[in-house]
Amino acid sequence: MNISIFIHIGVGFKFVLIRKKVKNKFVNYSIVITTLFLIGGAIFLQIPRSSAPPPPTSEGSVNILIGAKNHKFNPENVTSIRPDIFQEGHFSMFDILVHLDDGGFIDMEYHFDSSMNTHVIDLLDQETNWWYEVYYSGGWPELNVFRMDHYAWKEDTTFKLYKEDKYFLESVHSIFQDEVTRKINSGGDLILPSVVIKGKTFTTEFADVLVTAHNIRNDTFQLGVITAIDVILSLGDQGLIDYFLRWYDTIGDADVVRSYWVSGINDDIAHGTCGWVYESGDRLYKRFAGNHIHIPQDFRPLNSPDYYETFWICL
Repeated sequence: MNISIFIHIGVGFKFVLIRKKVKNKFVNYSIVITTLFLIGGAIFLQIPRSSAPPPPTSEGSVNILIGAKNHKFNPENVTSIRPDIFQEGHFSMFDILVHLDDGGFIDMEYHFDSSMNTHVIDLLDQETNWWYEVYYSGGWPELNVFRMDHYAWKEDTTFKLYKEDKYFLESVHSIFQDEVTRKINSGGDLILPSVVIKGKTFTTEFADVLVTAHNIRNDTFQLGVITAIDVILSLGDQGLIDYFLRWYDTIGDADVVRSYWVSGINDDIAHGTCGWVYESGDRLYKRFAGNHIHIPQDFRPLNSPDYYETFWICL
């Protein structure tokens, strides 16, 4: 508001008092006091109010959803806090959250739990019990029981966080702990208690299978990282099966695949809409309860799951 307005008000007030024949000395005192009061009010109104800065705006063009809030990030700016898993330039879903937190776009408290070999969200925007949903190009929403800091990001990925039941999260964390304990008890080796193969023409099961890294995705993962596809390759090394792999850049509606697929085991070779799918984890979450998620086998790092199963389907 302009200070001159208050000065004009003060002058006008003087003429009013004169016309009412108020003594000149009193008029002058009244004008001075009134004008100073009005000018002081004007100055007060023009002083900028101190306030907290507005929240920063997310950067980039890739969307993720955290609760009801949409955030954007630039994949080129994300680095991984799991260099033991990812090669430089590659990162997990959890790394995206760390990047947003470092930039001040979200407020997250987290820690690494060695007993589970994963990072855990303690608070995110002052709330607890967060879990996540991810699917790649051509996919759909699905429940998962998989470490967020192992789940590799790639183009055309849908990623969101939501509030989960705390008892579900406690159960998931317990399973992660069981995997770490199992690996410690095996001297650091990944030994699968059960591997089941259900083909079109045969079914077979193996117990206590030693799985080793073959590093066929050393473009994404560090040398020595064991992925689900290493189960098949290890069985082949041990002369227990024959297998055939095929690289796919795209499959159907999935524009971004860029992975090896197990196309054949023994005499059962994928054709048309028939082929091999797989899952791995704890038996408590078999099939679509959380283990059967659509991560290509060569893109799914393993710790020490309770079982691995691959089976033949026709869509």
